[in-house]
Amino acid sequence: MKRYKIYIKAAAGLALGWLAAFAFVNFLTKGLPDIDILQEYSPPIITKLYDRHGIEFAEFYIERRVVTPITEIPVDLQNAILAIEDTSFFQHWGINPKRIARAFMVNVERGRISQGASTITQQLAKVMFLTRDRTIARKIKEVFLAIQLEKKYSKQEILQYYLNQIYFGASAYGVESASKVYFDKSVRNLNLAECAMLAGLPRAPSRYSPFSNLKSAYQRRQVVLRRMIEEKMIDDRQYVDASATPITMQVIDDKIETAAYFKEYVRQYLEEKYGYNAIYKAGLKVYTTLDYDMQLIAEEELENRLTAFDEEKAKQIRYGRMKEEGFEVTSEMIKDDLGAEKEKLSIFPSVQGALLAMDPRSGEILAMVGGRDYAKSQFNRAVQARRQPGSGFKIFTYTAACDNGYTVVSELEDAPVAYFQEGIKWKLLSRTTDLSDLDPQFLINIPPDKIWIPSNYSGEYEGKTLLVDAITQSQNLCAVDLIQRIGPDLVVKYARKMGVSGELLPIPSLTLGACEVTLPELVAAFGIIANEGIKVTPYGIIKITDDSGNLLEINGPKPEKCISPQTAYIMNWLLQNVAENGTGAGTRSLNRPRGGKTGTTNMFTDAWFTGFIPDVVCGIWTGYDNNASLGRRKSGAVMAVPVWTAFMKRITESRPISDFHPPAGINFVPINKNTGKRALPDNPDAILMPFITGTEPLRYN
Repeated sequence: MKRYKIYIKAAAGLALGWLAAFAFVNFLTKGLPDIDILQEYSPPIITKLYDRHGIEFAEFYIERRVVTPITEIPVDLQNAILAIEDTSFFQHWGINPKRIARAFMVNVERGRISQGASTITQQLAKVMFLTRDRTIARKIKEVFLAIQLEKKYSKQEILQYYLNQIYFGASAYGVESASKVYFDKSVRNLNLAECAMLAGLPRAPSRYSPFSNLKSAYQRRQVVLRRMIEEKMIDDRQYVDASATPITMQVIDDKIETAAYFKEYVRQYLEEKYGYNAIYKAGLKVYTTLDYDMQLIAEEELENRLTAFDEEKAKQIRYGRMKEEGFEVTSEMIKDDLGAEKEKLSIFPSVQGALLAMDPRSGEILAMVGGRDYAKSQFNRAVQARRQPGSGFKIFTYTAACDNGYTVVSELEDAPVAYFQEGIKWKLLSRTTDLSDLDPQFLINIPPDKIWIPSNYSGEYEGKTLLVDAITQSQNLCAVDLIQRIGPDLVVKYARKMGVSGELLPIPSLTLGACEVTLPELVAAFGIIANEGIKVTPYGIIKITDDSGNLLEINGPKPEKCISPQTAYIMNWLLQNVAENGTGAGTRSLNRPRGGKTGTTNMFTDAWFTGFIPDVVCGIWTGYDNNASLGRRKSGAVMAVPVWTAFMKRITESRPISDFHPPAGINFVPINKNTGKRALPDNPDAILMPFITGTEPLRYN
């Protein structure tokens, strides 16, 4: 009787235990995720940026992933994954009881969870539906989900999901992205050795990464190959050949860093129009106007010039006085080729610069450099910075004048003047810079900051000066004389019409750049002159498609008549003269028709050059972010012209030479270059100069 009671209690305890276990398992599995969502499998997909020639140069992603059908994944890669992760994949029903039992014994022996027994199906369940917690509860959920997955999906479907989902290190998710990252090729083109190396990564991507631990990567690859031959997935010959194949990875080049400012320029546009999720999850394909090869040249040439400037500056500043000069000083010991130690000095802040190149006929941005190091400063000086343009602004004054009756030989006054401010107007105070002859009682009522005395860069005066010579030599006093003759309001009107959007005060100093502009505004304005008076707006995106190839938007030129073709040609010819004989003469080595204008601000805080050929207009700015001086005589001709010339020479190496052609309504007349009058046929000083029909000089010299 007593033994009977013991049996009853044991049975009851066993039943209660089973009930408790059943309740526990039921509790855990009741809220399991719906595995049907795999039918609509849509992981975050990379958004890719392409240049104008179809070269991929940038990506936006949360997880770097490209979904690939199982039919495009090499059998060798599939087998390699199965060999190292789950050799009985095609035999089990989601779990492998033998592996579970073996792992259980090992874990009990070690007193902790040190060995897993997860099948590929279980791993898929974990990465798709569960957390990474190493708990019994999570493991039970994983088992039940794996069994459900096997009931719902075929082995091929499960393997496809798995191969597209797992992490391979180096920000690569899925086999296609991993293949691109490590070998710079599509997964379908991998050889056996490469397949084996990739297959060994998911277990411990950092430990077996060929980028950081090549020896471990080789060893891991051999483990995979041995498992493959043990499972008869490859033969001895394949094993030997693959084992002897060196791991040849792609060189991690500077593509990630190249065009960083342009990439961010595009990203801001995409986020504003399509939102965050579209950028980082929807797999957009963005076809941009950028010329990747041109971009590389732009970044290289700008950096070369600015680095040379910094090195020159470092030599000029005595080491002991650097901090007094406002520089942060760092020092490091370096060794030359002979092993001798030298001290290398770095000075901060470094000079900055920006470059913007555009097709003047369409507005397509070809290259954009917003600064020297995007990692250190994300401020895009190519589009965001507003800086004073200096003499670069004179094109608006001269365009307004040439569009309203002035010609290339109109006489301007290059003579000293002084102005004073009365209310909101600036009035002529004196035609001399010596104010001692003026009424002292009058002067005493004018605060010093209300008096403006402009001067030429050279400090000299030429007197009567032809308009062509005034702009060629960038004579400031001639430009001031001209804006006073035509009126500052007219100059403001033309600057607005040609695209300047910032504050413009109708004052005499406006002609010398007493305002702020952006680089795109200046580049677009010069583009009007290069493009026969037609204005186009700079843009960076040609078209955008979704992941399925559906067109989301398409962009193109939006031409708008701005000034007459005749006025544009006159300005074009004048700026060609600047580039050949004036402040832009440093561009002569380009050896092709070109025009342009330098710009230098007071105290040499900004140095510009904006120039063009028929199919490219490019603007360069250099300066310090804190508006410090570049240094005495560091003008646009010294700082910006060399960058522009080096850039243009390289991008035009294989381009045929093209010229600017005068439109109807332009007549060339022989002019005596000394007087501006018509030249007699035998005059040795005669030069052919362009005039809008009806404005030609009538008098002979």
